[in-house]
Amino acid sequence: MRAHKESNLIICVCLFLVSFSSHMSSKGPFSCISKRQFNLNGMHKFGDVILGGIFTFNFFTESSELYFTSNFHPLGFRQAQTMAFAVEEINRNSMLLPNISLGYNLYDSCGNLWNSLSAALSMTSGSGEHFQLNDSCYGYPPVLGIVGDSSSTRTIAISNLVSLYRVPMVSYYSTCSCLSDRRQYPSFFRTIPSDAFQVRAMLQIVRRFKWTWLGLLISDDDYGLNVARSFQSDLAESGRGCLAYLEALPKRNDLDQLQRIVGIMKKSTSRVVIVFAYENHMLNLLEEVVKQNVTGLQWMASEAWATAINLQTPSYMPFLAGTLGIAIRRGEIPGLREFLLRIRPDNDTLSTQDNNLVRQFWEHIFKCKFVSPGMEFEGQTQERLCTGNEILRNVDTEYLELSNLRPEYNVYKAVYALAHALHDLLQCVPGSGPFKGQSCARLQGLESWQVNFTTDFGDQVSFDESGDVLPIYDVMNWMWLSDGSTEVKIVGEVKELASEIDDLILKDDQIFWNFESKKSVCSESCPPGTRMAIKKGEPVCCFDCIPCSEGKISNETDSTQCTSCPEEFWSNPQRDHCKPKIIEFLSYMEPLGISLTTASLCGALLCLIVLGIFINHRTTPVVRANNSELSFLILLSLKLCFMCSLLFIGHPRLSTCQLRQAAFGISFVLCISCILVKTMVVLAVFKASKPGGGGSLKWFGVMQQRGTVVVLTLIQAAICTTWIMSSSPTPHKNTQYYKDKIIVECLVGSTVGFGVLLGYIGLLAILSFLIAFLARNLPDNFNEAKFITFSMLVFCAVWVAFIPAYINSPAKYADAVEVFAILASGFGLLLALFGPKCYIIILKPEKNTKKNKSCDETSSFFYQLKGQLHPFHISFVFLEPPAYF
Repeated sequence: MRAHKESNLIICVCLFLVSFSSHMSSKGPFSCISKRQFNLNGMHKFGDVILGGIFTFNFFTESSELYFTSNFHPLGFRQAQTMAFAVEEINRNSMLLPNISLGYNLYDSCGNLWNSLSAALSMTSGSGEHFQLNDSCYGYPPVLGIVGDSSSTRTIAISNLVSLYRVPMVSYYSTCSCLSDRRQYPSFFRTIPSDAFQVRAMLQIVRRFKWTWLGLLISDDDYGLNVARSFQSDLAESGRGCLAYLEALPKRNDLDQLQRIVGIMKKSTSRVVIVFAYENHMLNLLEEVVKQNVTGLQWMASEAWATAINLQTPSYMPFLAGTLGIAIRRGEIPGLREFLLRIRPDNDTLSTQDNNLVRQFWEHIFKCKFVSPGMEFEGQTQERLCTGNEILRNVDTEYLELSNLRPEYNVYKAVYALAHALHDLLQCVPGSGPFKGQSCARLQGLESWQVNFTTDFGDQVSFDESGDVLPIYDVMNWMWLSDGSTEVKIVGEVKELASEIDDLILKDDQIFWNFESKKSVCSESCPPGTRMAIKKGEPVCCFDCIPCSEGKISNETDSTQCTSCPEEFWSNPQRDHCKPKIIEFLSYMEPLGISLTTASLCGALLCLIVLGIFINHRTTPVVRANNSELSFLILLSLKLCFMCSLLFIGHPRLSTCQLRQAAFGISFVLCISCILVKTMVVLAVFKASKPGGGGSLKWFGVMQQRGTVVVLTLIQAAICTTWIMSSSPTPHKNTQYYKDKIIVECLVGSTVGFGVLLGYIGLLAILSFLIAFLARNLPDNFNEAKFITFSMLVFCAVWVAFIPAYINSPAKYADAVEVFAILASGFGLLLALFGPKCYIIILKPEKNTKKNKSCDETSSFFYQLKGQLHPFHISFVFLEPPAYF
């Protein structure tokens, strides 16, 4: 500590005035003033500015006493010594707080709320313990800020009190997320992450290993209850897990409660147990876990017991081995060990109270007893006398185990945070400050963003708007080594990056597992192709896997719903991805299409063969006696009918959709028109053979026949043109008829147009049938009417049957029905009209000759008409076909 230029008297006066002014300025009209002094155990050091501290040196055990206990807590004492070391280090630093020395008031809370409140009120009210500042001055030094406490429950109460005086309070171990409320705790800061981040960090690990079925145990206090609320909220928000059970561990060793809780753990199917509780809670719980032999659990430890040495015993390790936990960031504090080794009970620099704490520490470490003045030591064999000359360096104690400085590192950062805040305050010149509006900081109104520094360990210390430090945790793993020893090893870290994104780094290959399945689920994951269906009355993690219905898929594990495939896609058999629907049409490659194509080509080929036969035998009586010009035209139109059926096969396109019906309609009208004219000529010639009937032949000359065929055909062409121009048939992808197929079909466009086309063909066919029917009993020379009648009967029967079959046929089969009708009617006409003739020409050539029949009536009839008939008609009559016709 630096020497001071001012005299002792000036120091005392200044301290009093500063203390009084600080006290009066911070008090409001409703401030509290302590009416008494508290008998508090503590450590003190004089300085220009005093820092307060609240630590647990002893465990409180008797409600009738304020601080006395025989359970000394060496780790709490080490934390207090760490604060003393940090103060001394700052005082030696010429760059930080130059010409200002820091002192401290460190009080023992005994782990008790009453003692913590007493210490806080003592330091903030200005009426603290009256102790000697130096050789000639006693006083109540002002407190710049307070470091503490180690319990969230005690810190909540203290912070409510401290905030009345606007004294900054920096906790090194209080994690309750409720303390982040700046409206309720405006002067609270902490160098340990809050439970909100602790919960998120724990859930990050849980999600990393895909554990969804969890058990949660908490301490029955503010720490545990706030964690439970935060954990349940974050778990529900993530939607990636749920709780099998949530239990609060009793504050005391309640055997019935512990048996009930362990029984629940044993029966539960959850294999992961997350515990947000303190070391003493875990000790009570593990005793019952050992009794009931509950093994095969994966324990997850909160920072409160993740590094607890008392739990790392051979009796507990069969159950706790493999534990994963998060721990406060470990740091290094150079020079701390040498400072701790300076502690001696006879050190003259220590005050009486300091020496009292050192004596308690000494008795605990060396298991001996100091004899107080006026007391006689009876020399019990169980205890030995402390000499004060024992060598601390030679003792194996956790007090000197500095490889994992975690809460101590937070204490260290808390002291430096207050020192940096004071330094910036003293160095600032109003009007040129570093803050908003070039203002300077006020210690009583210290804002979180006004503290920012980097430790020697390389950690940046800064606070957010809630007073929370930039969060980071080490991920710990409890390893059970082959020699029976235990090692708690760092296997990763989790920290918060920008925009509140949590980053988890884990060395999976270094983790020791004592957890066989490494899984904890209520229900096994639903594979792609299924969806989760929550079981009624059970948590959301307990579900059945329901296969997706047809047309829907799920391509992720544990999908909550199946998504429908796009319109032109369909689900595969596994229901895990969509594939293009099968495009169906009457194809050339399928058996039906091949059959119809073959039949069409055969029909066209047969027409060519018949045409060739007729041309080759065009001078024979059979060919000449049947109006060969119309016969040739009929054969040509039938060939077109067979060929147009090919337009109905193959992938429908706009051109084929427009041509198929037009080609079909025109071809058949041409054929039926020829048959109609031929039938009418036969009937007219027969009538002309009757007396006075010759006049009717003038209407059936060659030009008239040709003109009639052309006109009748043009009418159909006009119908088709109007139909195509007004409402053209178009290709259409039908996705409604079949769910898993796309039917490519031709829409007729206008059903009226299609109906008129078919009706016109039917009209001509019916006329041909009626006329042929009337001429069916002509003499043998004119017997072709019988075959025309039969062919028209076949034609009409086919197309009458076509209409209902076409309407009721699905998809491509409608096209197949129409093609079949075309082929059936084409073959019917071809065989009925030309089959008998080809039979005579090829198989009965002897009948294909001229005959001189001795029939006077017939001969006189022909001679009478000889001058009236066209040469075509003369040939038709005089060639005298065989009696077969």
